[in-house]
Amino acid sequence: MNHPSGVPSLRRRGGVAVPWLALAATAIGCASVSPERGHDQVAALVAQRTGHKTRWEKGPPDAEAIARWVRMLTAAGLTGDRVVEIALVNNPDLQSVYEELGVSQADMVQAGLLRNPSFGADLGFRVRSGENSELRLSLVQDFLDLFVLPQRKQIAQQQFEADTLRVADRALETATEAEKDFLAAQAAVELVAFRRTVVAASEGAFALAQRQFDAGNISELERATQQPTHEQAALDLARDEMSLLEARERINRRLGLWGETTSWAFADTLPPLPAVDPAVDQLEMFALQRRLDVAVARRQAALLAKAVELARSTRLLGRLEVGVDAHQDPNGPRVIGPNLVIELPLFDQRQAVIARLEAQKRQQERHLLAVSIDARSEVRVASARVRVSRQAVLRYRDGLLPLRQTVLQQTLLQYNGMLAGLYQLLAAKQGEADARRGYLESLRDYWSARADLARAVGGSLPEGGHHHEP
Repeated sequence: MNHPSGVPSLRRRGGVAVPWLALAATAIGCASVSPERGHDQVAALVAQRTGHKTRWEKGPPDAEAIARWVRMLTAAGLTGDRVVEIALVNNPDLQSVYEELGVSQADMVQAGLLRNPSFGADLGFRVRSGENSELRLSLVQDFLDLFVLPQRKQIAQQQFEADTLRVADRALETATEAEKDFLAAQAAVELVAFRRTVVAASEGAFALAQRQFDAGNISELERATQQPTHEQAALDLARDEMSLLEARERINRRLGLWGETTSWAFADTLPPLPAVDPAVDQLEMFALQRRLDVAVARRQAALLAKAVELARSTRLLGRLEVGVDAHQDPNGPRVIGPNLVIELPLFDQRQAVIARLEAQKRQQERHLLAVSIDARSEVRVASARVRVSRQAVLRYRDGLLPLRQTVLQQTLLQYNGMLAGLYQLLAAKQGEADARRGYLESLRDYWSARADLARAVGGSLPEGGHHHEP
């Protein structure tokens, strides 16, 4: 509009909407953050391998609802399954890992957004007369974004999928460690219970020796010999009680328990040796197909290969800004037309960016090789540990422990018939205690090795197995 004096009081260039803005909006699509995205995939992967839920399928659950659920489970006593369930939901470190999905999803959404257009305005005033002025308006958009947006979104999507697998892998690791902690605590409970019977027996033997000494039936040397035996049994009990306390606290930390929930009780005992071991044939290939850390490394390598390809294809395309510019000179015609700014790749042809991406790609390929080799090795070691620990359990259960019990029974009979001394009876009892301790520790090691093997092959063992017993 002109000034009433007849000349434009404000000369301006008008920005106009351009069709490619609508095209850009279509390319962006609906870019929004969903709280359950990624969590449902993590939950499905974990449930497939462990049979337990993460309870994060709908995103971060309500803290108070979790607290009530944890109190309900701990009040009923802990079992191996409940320990894993609570760890998947309430482990503090794992909860922070779950939140990484939100960060990754935000990065993915951001990668799918175009840069905002730039709006510019220049206002000029005539200094002397003050009657005429000039306004210049421009609206420009980096047009290169429209070309690379699909590839950029694809890379971001693959990164999000890799992050989802990484979070699921951490959840499986937490479940395995919680299971092993609980097995160790179960073994410690049984060991402490047995140690208490040994202390009670040694205490009774010492009291008996004292009465025999008072009656003049044994010497001072024989009476004094009983006291260190009793003291040693008491020390062994104190050490094992401390081990049990430490095992319980490891579980408390693993499950994120504090306050009243730490007073939980054991609802089941250490399971016996199963008749069947997992099938070990082709376990290495099975692990490479199912392990999530291998899958993450494989995705990362493919992602970097795609990033290198994108960088190479756009190395000669620098900044490309397209827009509209409107301008009217003082007392001149009003003009409007396109605005184009192209960066000339004379010096920077992204050679440094490409070199960096190529190095990262080679680095990731080597990392994939290392992870695969480690996975195979871990499977072999865990398989060997399962096999060796099973043999140890069988030797204790079917060999050493029955023999020690037989020796104890026969010694007791001879002691009652005054054919054996008190020292022999206590030595037989100590031998049985050592055998039982070895049996419990080897049984704990077997289940721990089995949990490690499940972890080494991707979270669960294949169906079927080898029968070792009729």
